Amino acid sequence: MEIIAGTTAPTMATQSITPKGLKFDPPFSLLHSQSYAPIRTSLQYPIISRKPRITTRSIADDTTSNTVTKVPAEDPSFAVKKKAAGISTELKGTSIFLVGMNNAIKTHLGKFLADALRYYYFDSDSLVFEAAGGESAAKAFRESDEKGYQQAETEVLKQLSSMGRLVVCAGNGAVQSSANLALLRHGISLWIDVPPGMVARMDHSGFPESELFALYKEMRDGYATADVTVSLQKVASQLGYDDLDAVTTEDMTLEVLKEIEKLTRKKKMMEEAARPF
Repeated sequence: MEIIAGTTAPTMATQSITPKGLKFDPPFSLLHSQSYAPIRTSLQYPIISRKPRITTRSIADDTTSNTVTKVPAEDPSFAVKKKAAGISTELKGTSIFLVGMNNAIKTHLGKFLADALRYYYFDSDSLVFEAAGGESAAKAFRESDEKGYQQAETEVLKQLSSMGRLVVCAGNGAVQSSANLALLRHGISLWIDVPPGMVARMDHSGFPESELFALYKEMRDGYATADVTVSLQKVASQLGYDDLDAVTTEDMTLEVLKEIEKLTRKKKMMEEAARPF
């Protein structure tokens, strides 16, 4: 993890991906990429379609001692934005990289987190697909030139890691080489740990559940190199939920922000301790 001041917002990346069959047409603008998600103002991304959880608190009515009025508790979305506002100064525009198996939870969390922090959102795999001319073309390129495809993944991460104020959903390639892991150190990395069984229920690619479990086992050590792990199962347990589907995007995002806050405080303490008396 590296927290840096004066980070650069996404503007123009002029380097091309050079492996044969996959190339950005320079100048390549991340801001004009189809994968770019602009800052939003009021969005919610439910993990699973279900009835919203509504909580209330009671307050005494001043006019009648026996009357109690029910008022809504704090909006979960507001709680997330409040926490994000509280840590933004210490974060200093440091980019955030989310690793873990690709799934709707990770994607929704990334977009909601970017909204809360007023960051830009990117999906690194989508950028590679776009550069290749689409997902099918990227798949064909990977099958014909695995090494070249990996170089393309590294180039995308290199461009993203050179900027600030980003939330990046990183593909599996981000944790499969020492070069890519080093690039993640330019920001804060978090493993969004979702059980492969749940990923299988959300996945529409047709991959058998057994393959997703095998992928999870293969990639687990790479995911674990992240600065922090945010586990869906752990969040559900902390909130007293038996059903993982009960955990909302707001719940996961708030937990991510709490972990980021811990990291920034630790970094600040270390810097203060290192200062000469």
